[in-house]
Amino acid sequence: MIKRLIVVLLTLGLFFGGIFGWKYYQQQQQAAQAAMPPPPATVAAAEVHPETWQSSLQAVGSLVATQGIYVTNEVAGLIEAINFESGQQVEKGKLLLQLEDSVDQADLKGLLAEQKLGELQFQRAARLVKEKSISRSTYDESEAQLENAQAKVAAKRALIRKKQIRAPFSGLLGIRQVNLGEYLAPGSRIVLLQALDPIYVDYSLPERYFSSLSQGQAVFITVQAYPAQIFEGRIIAINPGIDPASRNVRVRAIFPNPNLRLRPGMFAEVKTLLPEQKQVLTVPQTAITYNPYGNMVFVIQEKNGGLVVQQQLVQTGKVREGQVEIVKGLQVGERVVSAGQMKLHNGQQVQISDKEILDGEVGDA
Repeated sequence: MIKRLIVVLLTLGLFFGGIFGWKYYQQQQQAAQAAMPPPPATVAAAEVHPETWQSSLQAVGSLVATQGIYVTNEVAGLIEAINFESGQQVEKGKLLLQLEDSVDQADLKGLLAEQKLGELQFQRAARLVKEKSISRSTYDESEAQLENAQAKVAAKRALIRKKQIRAPFSGLLGIRQVNLGEYLAPGSRIVLLQALDPIYVDYSLPERYFSSLSQGQAVFITVQAYPAQIFEGRIIAINPGIDPASRNVRVRAIFPNPNLRLRPGMFAEVKTLLPEQKQVLTVPQTAITYNPYGNMVFVIQEKNGGLVVQQQLVQTGKVREGQVEIVKGLQVGERVVSAGQMKLHNGQQVQISDKEILDGEVGDA
């Protein structure tokens, strides 16, 4: 009995001893791992480099058709024929709409007959006055009757022409506002017509830039419909005075629009180029960490044969095409972290990923 008890106690002792030994071994391993420095963080990097930036003025504007009207009728009448489709491109002088003119055409025939009779009477009177067979006053009366008949014919023909609604200039038609057989009062809207190539952009700039503006100056715009495309134009007009309410000067630029992508009413972000250029230091916009107390970057430095990062406060300037101007805080050739900085702290070791290097400016660590 005593031997069995001893065996059981020894077995339990070995069992629990093994458990405690294994736990102690695990704790030692964890402590050793905690004492080891963490592996370097993988980041993307870019080099601070100089660029030549041309100064520009930023503004917002609206696109305006070079010519744009609602085609209307001058005289009343019933619509006899519609010769256009909504959205159609038309040339100047194209017949868009015909008003019913049968009564006017009949009146014109009667007036032409009166004109012909007047011509015959005038020719006879001219012959007889030479022969002194009629008085000069009879001749003058015949001439006046002929001129009156000619004026009536011209007036009737003008009225008939007004019942032919034609495009006053080449352009793109909008949506048709009338229907066949409809009676139109004078001044009724028929269809919108706009000339779109070229097209204008109107915008305003503060009066302090008035002396920097001139006709022919290059202007670039982007619109929300085509955010990846930049359109180039030039200034064609500058208001001679300053708006006393806003203290802004009104500017108009013209842009070629052969594909008709730009449309009147579009909102445009406008950049007006200035003659002067300046040298700036730039880094990718992704390298900047924006904070309420200042903008920061992680500068990559060599230390003990490896790479470590150190936070650096910088003063930033303008942003252009994904690059940020560095006014103060960095020097040419310094390397900064451009991606992966969220996981970093001062003095941390890093390694630069070949796949994430920006613009090929940073080599292997």
